[in-house]
Amino acid sequence: MESHAEWLAQVHEETLDPSLPIIDPHHHLWDFRKGAVDTRYFIHEFLKDAGTGHNIVASVFIECGTMFNADADPAFAVVGETEFVNGQAAMAASGGYGPTQVAAGIVGTAYLTQGASAGAVLDAQIAAGNGRFRGIRQAASWDASPEVENHRTEPMPDLYADAKFREGFAELAPRGLTFEAWCYHTQIPSLTRLAEAFPDTTIILDHFGGPIGVGPYADQKEAVFERWRESVTALARCPNVYAKLGGLAMEVNGFAWHERVKPPGSAEFMDAQKRYFEFTLEQFGVERCMFESNFPVDKLSVSYHVVWNAFKRLTSNYSADERARLFHGTAAEVYRLEHTLARDDGA
Repeated sequence: MESHAEWLAQVHEETLDPSLPIIDPHHHLWDFRKGAVDTRYFIHEFLKDAGTGHNIVASVFIECGTMFNADADPAFAVVGETEFVNGQAAMAASGGYGPTQVAAGIVGTAYLTQGASAGAVLDAQIAAGNGRFRGIRQAASWDASPEVENHRTEPMPDLYADAKFREGFAELAPRGLTFEAWCYHTQIPSLTRLAEAFPDTTIILDHFGGPIGVGPYADQKEAVFERWRESVTALARCPNVYAKLGGLAMEVNGFAWHERVKPPGSAEFMDAQKRYFEFTLEQFGVERCMFESNFPVDKLSVSYHVVWNAFKRLTSNYSADERARLFHGTAAEVYRLEHTLARDDGA
């Protein structure tokens, strides 16, 4: 039986603009992940994907529920993930694994539904990050249809409106922490209300706000896009919100590339989802957008090499300043990683 790696390897492409510096602001590191393309994805596996021709100077780890401390108080168990990732980041910082600063920024998690007491967990996360901790994600992705998979944490239907969640959310800004928003397109209006209520908290919209393309939405592609477009227009009016461009290669998005005999090349991959990219860029502008890989989750459908080639195709007519912003500048600003670019420039 053909392995997934062999399936992806059917597509061979020349690396476009190989010298362009890239900060990948969204990837995971884990082990024992049942059902994933890579059940184990550590620094070695990430660097194998990242080392296929593009100039990945740094990356940001995003929480994925891994390595929680089994012996800790349940509220503080999440700190184990940051401790684990910080160790992986220290390995990268040694220089022994190449120039890419893996997990130069760390986004962990905390249960904001615990209210103000979540502040103590945030402080523990900051300490465990050893200068790398940048924010948290507590996913809200939920849908009423049993055909749509909810987030592994089984969030309540309207997490962003919950009073205790908002009480915990209020603990982020005083610590200079960002919030990573992972929701479905039907929940974007609720995120907008959250952003309006907390204008001093930087919020990053993951994966375009998760347009659903399966279950009852499978034959509603145009209706989904129109509803998504209306919601994103309102969200973009919040100056504290940034957008990640990517993450549409998951099963829930309904493109079904993983079911094909051969995976898509970068041109086809981008053409199929181009309108989501173009509209988000139109609403947020390059100053508030950044490309993301969402690996190894999106590896279900496409290789790391093809993902970044697709982004480069989309921006082939953009100015050098616009491309710099999208491929590394916005991420460097939001996750405070300017030092990684300085080092890449020889400073």
